[in-house]
Amino acid sequence: MPSLDPILKKLDGAQKRLLRAADAVPAESWNTPPREGAWSAAQVIAHVITIERTVIAAVVRILKKEPKQTPLLKRFRLPIVFAERRFVRLKTPIPVDPQLLREKEVMLAELQEVRGHTLAVIEKNRDRDLRVYRWQHPFLGSLNAYQWFVLLGSHQIRHEKQIRDIAARLPKALPIAKA
Repeated sequence: MPSLDPILKKLDGAQKRLLRAADAVPAESWNTPPREGAWSAAQVIAHVITIERTVIAAVVRILKKEPKQTPLLKRFRLPIVFAERRFVRLKTPIPVDPQLLREKEVMLAELQEVRGHTLAVIEKNRDRDLRVYRWQHPFLGSLNAYQWFVLLGSHQIRHEKQIRDIAARLPKALPIAKA
């Protein structure tokens, strides 16, 4: 059974990086896209929350079933590190739910709550071998449950870079002239 320590470390580091990047976006610009057709920081965080909820719901559902044997050739996948790179822009198969777009502090608290749920699922299944539970990622291929957990960290790292880009491109506030 793989050690959970590297997975937990990746999840913790990715979450901290994403939260630091979000700190660079002023609350008053949270829902402001940096340019036409781009996502706002709020939309990025809503997307990250949605993906993590979706993955963990799938993990919980799949772990209730008997694992299926997957032939070696069907276990092919691209390296998870591709999820961290932004040189290829991908369209999410899950649209952003506008109802998730709220004030910055509310959304960041929700992000942390979702991660707490993820960690609880991992802890609950600590003594099980989750390598035998696999399902397809739309771009990367067949991943086992551990790889899905790692992917959540890589996904946050990818979007941490996007949030940093958003913060850098937002219009800068002009200093108030003193009379």
